Amino acid sequence: MDCPARSADAMALRLLAVCNQALVRGSGEAQILQAICDWAVHKGGCRLAWATLAHEGAARTVAQAGAVGGSLPAPDAPGTLVLPLHDGSGEPLGALCLHAPEYRSQDAGQQAWLHEAADDLSHGLALLRARQAEQRMQAFALKVASAVSASTGTAFFERLLHYMTDALGAQAGCVARLLPAAAQQPARVMTLALSVNGALKPNRDYLLDGTPSAQLLTQRQYVVERDVAGRYPDAPVLRELGAQGYVGQQLCNADGEPLGLIFVLFREPLHQAGFITSMLQIFAARAAAEIQRQQAEARIRYQASLLDKAQDAIVVRDLAHRILFWNQGAERLYGWTRLQALGQSAQALLYDDPAVFARATHTALEKGEWVGEITQHNRHGDTLDMEAHWTRIPGEDGQPPSILEINTDISARKASEREVQRLAFYDALTGLPNRMLLMDRMQQALASAERQRQGGALLFIDLDNFKTLNDTLGHDMGDLLLQHVAQRLGSCVRSIDTVARLGGDEFVVMIEQLCSEPAELARAARAVGEKILQLLSAPYLLAGYQYRSTPSIGIAPFDHGRTSVGELLKQADLAMYQAKTAGRSTLRFFDPDMQAAVTQRATLEGDLRAALAKDEFLLQYQPQSDRTGRVVGVEALVRWQHPQRGLVAPAEFIGLAEETGLILPLGRWVLNQACKLLARWQGDPYLAQLTMAVNVSSLQFRDTNFVEDVLRVLAVNGAPANRLKLELTESLLVENMEATIATMEALCAHGVGFALDDFGTGYSSLTYLKRMPLTQLKIDRSFVRDLLTDPNDAAIIHTIIALSRSLGLEVIAEGVESIEQRDMLARAGCHFYQGYLCSPALSEDALQRFVRDRVG
Repeated sequence: MDCPARSADAMALRLLAVCNQALVRGSGEAQILQAICDWAVHKGGCRLAWATLAHEGAARTVAQAGAVGGSLPAPDAPGTLVLPLHDGSGEPLGALCLHAPEYRSQDAGQQAWLHEAADDLSHGLALLRARQAEQRMQAFALKVASAVSASTGTAFFERLLHYMTDALGAQAGCVARLLPAAAQQPARVMTLALSVNGALKPNRDYLLDGTPSAQLLTQRQYVVERDVAGRYPDAPVLRELGAQGYVGQQLCNADGEPLGLIFVLFREPLHQAGFITSMLQIFAARAAAEIQRQQAEARIRYQASLLDKAQDAIVVRDLAHRILFWNQGAERLYGWTRLQALGQSAQALLYDDPAVFARATHTALEKGEWVGEITQHNRHGDTLDMEAHWTRIPGEDGQPPSILEINTDISARKASEREVQRLAFYDALTGLPNRMLLMDRMQQALASAERQRQGGALLFIDLDNFKTLNDTLGHDMGDLLLQHVAQRLGSCVRSIDTVARLGGDEFVVMIEQLCSEPAELARAARAVGEKILQLLSAPYLLAGYQYRSTPSIGIAPFDHGRTSVGELLKQADLAMYQAKTAGRSTLRFFDPDMQAAVTQRATLEGDLRAALAKDEFLLQYQPQSDRTGRVVGVEALVRWQHPQRGLVAPAEFIGLAEETGLILPLGRWVLNQACKLLARWQGDPYLAQLTMAVNVSSLQFRDTNFVEDVLRVLAVNGAPANRLKLELTESLLVENMEATIATMEALCAHGVGFALDDFGTGYSSLTYLKRMPLTQLKIDRSFVRDLLTDPNDAAIIHTIIALSRSLGLEVIAEGVESIEQRDMLARAGCHFYQGYLCSPALSEDALQRFVRDRVG
């Protein structure tokens, strides 16, 4: 459609952006659609705009702009464009209608932009509805918790049924227990609660034949998505309601035997059968537990007159806890016979935690009774959850009182409650935390990060082309892939981190307790993201099929600054879509600055890996002199001649080389180049007496082949070992000192010398320092810099020089830049110097000229 002051194509493209903005900012379907209609009329050049949503088989207008009374144009009226909205499965959601006489129906480019906007809007509305369904699940979990504490008996099932139909949006529901049936007799059930259109019906028994619930006699679940009343015309409740959808669940005891059934009915066909089935399982677990409890109570009441045959364990003990009475229920429950138990200590026999037992006993003696839950164990060591009622029994004829225990095994009920907890907070397919539990853990993580001033990251993971797998190999294969992905994700993180499944093929990994410094936080988050990317991209074996899948990952870091759970999840989601846009099978950071930092580091790492092959490294040599200015040696310093960035100093790439392991080949290259030059000097009388100092990283020094590498380089180049000096840092003294000394002695035996670099900045042990075969200590430049103005630095330097003298070591100061510094060092006893006072680092040719000029 042509709009004033802009082209139709530009308007269509702008509408696409407006749809995306409305989805991000809007909180409800009507609000989102109204914002789009308002823009279309007020800024988009349309005369009218309206939106409809499907409701009970009809289209209902939920937003409009530009219309002031009167009827809206027909969808096929000239100048009217109808953009259909649909969910991910193709089911219609509604339509967005735009009316302008200038609309050009033949413009393919314009139509493409408009339909892309409609597709984005459809996807957003579908996600919004999914979130609303999850919110209903949160409300439902609270209602289940309330139902657990409700009164027992008929009231319990009526209340459970009310919550169930309300939470699932069902128009009818039923909880029933199976009635005992004679052989060859049809199955019957007794309703415990039956509701139709919100009204409770009287409980009654009825035959299952001719009803969909008959299927629950042989299978755990049964679902009819549409026309259930037509398929079962003889079922009266289905006829009364005109039911379309049915979802039923078998109720079982702890041994898996059927107890009854639970079902819900819907007037409309089912569109979210899986969601309803998952939620119905939770209600079924609680209903089954209550039926079992009621059945157990009925048995206890029936046997109440027969104390010794009661199902409960009935125990009497004296004040010393010796067992005086032990009924058959106790024998069955605990495994010890009466003769084995009598006279034994109840505390030693049944309890792992004597403190809990002592507190309960004290209450029973002081107040006359104690009622509560307590944990015991049986003869085989199995844990028993017990509901206990302990009563103080007065003694007769002046005898001390005793305690009567009636202990009921509630292990099955507790297991059901734990199952309710699991189903409410964990994904049934993968066993991972679901969205509800993730949101709770995210809230705790953000609060902890703010309190501890730490950082963390949220990784939003979406499997690429997952729908294709479902469409080609089936949903069973898709489920199997999701289970494999969950297992692989669990192996990528620490125990303190969280891996959750949001639904579909979306997973979230939350990493906690990271450094809050932005660059380090980005590095750690990227490391985890790349590990996940690599692991999830490896082939999967799915029931005999080898399948390859890749993830797209969005990373949203967080620190101790305030942010909300929803905002963080949205950031990670947006970053994931950036990864999708970038071509899938990659990761993206939400923070643009952090993304730039990570990208720059990754680029530098890639350039560094290629630099050795491209011969981009070079050595420069900084002279070392005595007090007279005579050059006595040099230190070889590596530089990187980057093709774009120019000469890169070691501080910018040595740390990265150590992190990536590239320091090993780089260190070998430096050592080889230095020894080549040292060998050439032997034919020059001006240079033959110079020493060559080469820095060695701790990673290089710890390499098992280090001694062989050094000796081989010396031999191949013909360099004199007594002119090579390896400079080590104090970090080598922190661990495995014996191995360090052994390596040094092996090289010293061939004439190689050692200097301890940057001395005074680390944690040198004087005991080990005395044992190390060193020839030189090197005073760090940080002490030399303020030598003339800081008495502390001066004192440290005097101490280092005195220590060197006592150990018989030569001492050299680096960073000497003025005559005053040199003279003060000389007075303190340091007679060798390195720094700009003598010379900066020089190329090989410049060094040779420099040495000859000094001699001349």
